[in-house]
Amino acid sequence: MSYYVGAYASSPCTAGWDPQLETSFYGELKSFGNIKGLEHPFLGEKLHAHDDEWFLSNIAPEWSFVFTCVPGTMAAIGKTPEFGIASDDAAGREQALAFMAKARDAIAKLNAHAGRQVVTAIEMQTAPNQGKARSSAASLKASLEAMLSWDWQGARIVIEHCDSYIDGQVPAKGFLTLADEIQAIQAVNKQLDANVGIVINWGRSVIEARSVTGALDHIKQAKAAGLLAGLMFSGVSDQDTPYGAWSDTHMPAAQSASSSVGATGSLMSEAQMHQCMQAADAKSLDILGIKLGVRPKEASVAERLAYNREALAIMDRA
Repeated sequence: MSYYVGAYASSPCTAGWDPQLETSFYGELKSFGNIKGLEHPFLGEKLHAHDDEWFLSNIAPEWSFVFTCVPGTMAAIGKTPEFGIASDDAAGREQALAFMAKARDAIAKLNAHAGRQVVTAIEMQTAPNQGKARSSAASLKASLEAMLSWDWQGARIVIEHCDSYIDGQVPAKGFLTLADEIQAIQAVNKQLDANVGIVINWGRSVIEARSVTGALDHIKQAKAAGLLAGLMFSGVSDQDTPYGAWSDTHMPAAQSASSSVGATGSLMSEAQMHQCMQAADAKSLDILGIKLGVRPKEASVAERLAYNREALAIMDRA
């Protein structure tokens, strides 16, 4: 199989934009034989966080792309807590829709550059953080209704489930529950004959449940609802590690007997990944891949590539 890689999370440009360093990183990624394309971050304005032209000249012509709105969404709610497509605040929801309209335009730019449809999906997250602002399934449904009337050039709208807000637990994201997301999506799909789906991020579901069972449970719920569109592997630890405890820092997988590298303290084991791939019927998914951060921040390009290569090898062994 081939996979999407959220390469931005393991970028070597941790101290600032360095196009030469990033070019070397992308050059090596293009040599991987099992990368379908990139999970690409949208921050709210341009196609690329630093340089659209650099990005367009460094991607592989055969790659496909899944946009993720999580970096831009988190930056926006840091300034405006009411921001989000699930917000009950009218102004906050309108800001989020304006943000998504810019993502739509960025998708059009990337497709135009490639001369074909290369963006297969866009992952949206159900902000705001319910500990700081009100949100609901009804508001999410209203936003989806609006966005489904836009021209996405064939890109499928999917909701990436992030950890939901739980009283007494410090959230990483604190967004809607999976049940609320399923409710809104099923209603809008039925009403508009649409195909909105759900992507499960392994680490974010585990953060919510404070247990490795969280990801598997969410996969089963989304699949039972007929909405499972994707599975992205991004790890987490329950220990005080360089990646933090219960932090959404995209920790790599733990080392196994078959692995050449691994992150000490990671709950995302090879066995856990294989179990989730089996439960999800991974070969049938539109979106399947990895998003890994690497510590220390001074890690070399070679070390960053090694973690990505090993995670993909784990998936190949499933």
